[in-house]
This record gives sequence, structure tokens and C-alpha cells, in this order.
Amino acid sequence: MEFEYWWLLTFPLFFSLGWMAARIDIKHVLSESRRLPASYFQGLNFLLNEQTDKAIEAFIEIAKADNETVELQFALGSLFRRRGEVERAIRMHQSLLERSDLEEEKKLTAMNELGQDYLKAGLLDRAEQVFSELQQTRYSSGALKYLLEIYVLEKDWLKAVEAAHRLGEISSRSYLVEIAHFYCELAASELANSDHAAAREHLDEALRVNRDSVRANILHGDIEIAEGRHEAAIQCWKRIETQNPAHLALVAERLLASHRTLDRFAEGMDLLRGYLARYGSLDMLNVIFQAVLETEGPHVAYQLARDELRRNPSMRGLDRLLEAQLMEAPAERRQDLQLVHNLIHQHSAGLALYRCENCGFRARQYFWHCPACGKWETYPPRRSEEIEVLVKASMQDLM
Repeated sequence: MEFEYWWLLTFPLFFSLGWMAARIDIKHVLSESRRLPASYFQGLNFLLNEQTDKAIEAFIEIAKADNETVELQFALGSLFRRRGEVERAIRMHQSLLERSDLEEEKKLTAMNELGQDYLKAGLLDRAEQVFSELQQTRYSSGALKYLLEIYVLEKDWLKAVEAAHRLGEISSRSYLVEIAHFYCELAASELANSDHAAAREHLDEALRVNRDSVRANILHGDIEIAEGRHEAAIQCWKRIETQNPAHLALVAERLLASHRTLDRFAEGMDLLRGYLARYGSLDMLNVIFQAVLETEGPHVAYQLARDELRRNPSMRGLDRLLEAQLMEAPAERRQDLQLVHNLIHQHSAGLALYRCENCGFRARQYFWHCPACGKWETYPPRRSEEIEVLVKASMQDLM
């Protein structure tokens, strides 16, 4: 194929067209920039120099002087809320809503932002009113999520159930786990008021919604205990093994206490030892260790801790081993052992925490609802030390 020399003539033409387009764009940018107030560029300069407060003040001056800067006002309001200056955010969004010339879509945006301001400020009634009005708009999904958050904060569990059902219908995400917990919260409240019949109904609903609700079976057992039916309580708690056996440690003390009440202590110990052998748990070990120490003495407790330490090495297990060893140690060795035990005990106490998988918040007690991030069932029923050991073991298996 021969090269056509006349194509060379097109290069200058394309270059000229590109140069003309660039000139047009530059002229447009220059004309637009001349319309911007000097405080706009001052604000940008403050931002580039990381002088956020001065930048905000500069942008506020622009917003006051120019009614067309709606988007800037939205940005400022959101910035105020993130910085914790909620009152300024509220005033900014309220001023937007008071404008008669604001188009309908912008008013909905301002309402949505104002609802978030109220929620951040803890003005739950006002936030609920705003998000309720937004349910029939394009913000319906987000408004429902905020309403659900409000109902949980207010502990209005029936409204929370309704909101979660509606969210599940309009989104791809299931809220059945949360709904089951809302019913459990209702049941716990009724149990505290000794209305066992109402509590049972709520727990039945929880299990209907989520048959793997461990919490519902735990509470079912608590109701049976309140009515003096220890055998029925034991059966409720034993069902947890088919749901999530890791949660058995949460009812280990309850199980042993009920067996003791029924004069079947040895049977209860065998049951817990079986759980410990099959599933392993520092909390389960602790319950068994204390029971063995009280009933069979430090020597048997030492053997238990030693065997478990060999099978599942942990600082908590070592702590228990040294505790039992101290009780039988001769006087001349006791002081040195006590020193080592104190060091191990302090270190293991820092590891004996539950950790939220969503936000990482650590706590000494187990939570169904994380107090930090507000998520449900994000705490594994194992201490942080156990989880670290399990992760390392699984990594070694992969390698």
C-alpha cells in the first residue's frame, strides 16, 4: 500500500482546530473566573494551606453575598456537621429551607441534611419528623434507615420491627437478624416485668424470623428458670449447639447451675467437658476450672489446666495453671510463682476482651448490640486472644 502524501496536509488543519478549541475553552474559563468573588480564591488558598477555619469563613461570606451558591451552602452545612458544629449546620440548612425561590429537589436535599443534623444533635423527635416526611420521596430508603436508627436509640422496638421489614422489602439486604433482636429486646423487657407469656410470644416471633437466633433460646431458658423449670431451661440452652456452638460458653454457668439445682452436678460437668473438647473456649475452661477447683481441689484443677494448655495454648490457660499450682506450691517457691502469676494475669486480662468485628471496639462483657458502632451480632462469642490463635492456626494450615 502506497503512502498518500496529501495526508500530511491535514496535520496543520487538525492542529489549528485544536488550538482554536483550546482558546475558546480558556476564554470561557477566564470569563467564569472573573465572575467569582475574591473571597472564593481566598478560601481556596486557605484550604491549600490547611487553614480550614479561615477557608470556611471565606466561603460563608460568599454564601451570604450570593444567593446562587446553594451547592456551596450544602457543602458547608455537611462540613459543619462532620466537625461537630451541629448548630451552625442546622442554621445553614434551615436558611435554605426558608428560601421561597429554592426548587423542590433542593428543598428535599435540605430536609435530608437537616434531618441528619437533628440526629447528630440528639434531637430525635425533630429528626423523626423530618425523615417521616421524606419517606415518599427519592430519599425514602435513606430516610427509613435513619428512622430505624432513631427507633433503636429510643428503644421503640415495635416501630423498629416495622421499619426493618419495610427496608427489607425495598432493598436487597435482609434485616431478619436485626428484627429477631428487636423481638428479643421486647422479650427481655417483658421478662423484667415478669410477663412471661408476652415474653414467650416475642421469642417465638424471633425464632420464626430467624431460627438461628441464639439469643432467643438463651432468653427462653431464662424464662424457664424464672418459673422454676430447670430441666426445660437446660433443653433450651442445649439447642444452641445446633445453632452456633461457639455461643455455648455464654450459657456455661447457667447450665452448670441448673444441673447443680437438679442434683446432677456430675452430669453437668460431663456436658461442659464435652463442649470444651469439641469446640474449645476460654470462657468454658474458666467455668469448668472454677467448678473443679471448688469440688475436687487444686491438683485436679491443675491437671485440667495443663491438659487444656497443651491442647490449646493460651495466656488465659497459663494463668489458670499457675493459679492452681500456687495453691500447692511449697512456701519457698510461692513468692516466685506469685510474681510470675501476677505478670501473666495482668497480661491475660488485656487479652480477655470481646472485639467488635465491624469497628474494633473492645469490651469485657459480651454485647449483642455494639455500643460503639450500633451494629448487631458483630461480637464473636470468643475472647480476642482465642480469635488471634484461631487466625494463626488457619494461616498455618493454608501455608
